[in-house]
Amino acid sequence: MANDDTNGRRTGDRMSDATEDMSLAELREEIEEIDRELVELIARRTYVAGTVAQVKEERNLPTTDESQEDRVMERAGENAEAFDVDANLVKAIFRLLIELNKVEQRESR
Repeated sequence: MANDDTNGRRTGDRMSDATEDMSLAELREEIEEIDRELVELIARRTYVAGTVAQVKEERNLPTTDESQEDRVMERAGENAEAFDVDANLVKAIFRLLIELNKVEQRESR
């Protein structure tokens, strides 16, 4: 399921147009920028998760909230489908992020 861009073209069509208009070096530069943005988003998510951990500790709540984790995973799958990305891959990434955050929460208690 590809998304339409603002010009009514499908995302996949835009990708083939991009390869015609950009050099390999330019494409690699774009990937480098995306990678930086991904790391920035992971850092933001980790910071907020740390704040969640503090709230949980203050309220004597357990580190693990399976219903919340289920909601996060469901959202991840929905977002993956909306952007035509492999849902299993996206869910695996989110599972890793969640598990790392839980380890940090346990270690900070």
